[in-house]
Amino acid sequence: MIRCLTLVALTTLMAIQSAAAGDKGFKTIFNGKDLSGWDGDTELWSVKDGVIHGETTPEKKANGNTFLIWEGGTTKDFELRLSFRCNATNNSGIQYRSTRIENARNKWVVRGYQHEIRNQNILPSVSGFIYDEGGLAGGRGRTCLVGEKAVWGKDGKEIKETLITAEEYEELFKLDKWNDVIIKAKGNHIQHYMNGRLVLDFVDGHPKALLDGVLALQLHAGAPMFAEFKDIRIKELK
Repeated sequence: MIRCLTLVALTTLMAIQSAAAGDKGFKTIFNGKDLSGWDGDTELWSVKDGVIHGETTPEKKANGNTFLIWEGGTTKDFELRLSFRCNATNNSGIQYRSTRIENARNKWVVRGYQHEIRNQNILPSVSGFIYDEGGLAGGRGRTCLVGEKAVWGKDGKEIKETLITAEEYEELFKLDKWNDVIIKAKGNHIQHYMNGRLVLDFVDGHPKALLDGVLALQLHAGAPMFAEFKDIRIKELK
């Protein structure tokens, strides 16, 4: 019994050490208590049970897509890690390398690359694809889909490889539960990971490829929805 307990303790310690090593160099940018360092509509964004909670209701609607914007830096060459969950009535997103827009429908509008957030697991309308929010990156809409290893060249997008099948993604994604996201971007090379697996790899050679800008979280206009985010950490890539 003592030997078994020792092995369990050793395994736990190794897991903790591995997680700590994996987080080396990361800065936590949400304190789990309040929205310090973030700017958004406090009628729609709050902190509940230690997580960022964004919600629209029939009584409290979003006047156009609205965002909670991180004020502590930009996203040039970076790695972002966080966890999210949301409901299926609408969709959300993680904006990066984006631009804040003045004189828009509300005070918290950004445009640029978006890591799509959805509570769906049937391709292609799932969490993880790159959406060109507001058309800032050339008006390309769904720029790169989950499962694509692709390059945007002079003739448009060329898909080089399939990274995950529809069946594999359906098993990978956790409906109604927390899912883990990693976004890596260095130069014009972007990678998205879902629950530890690479699901998108994109080299953006478009003339309007985005190389820097703000980080933000989205609440989508339309049907009432909620989206939650936690464990938000970022590291600058040298």
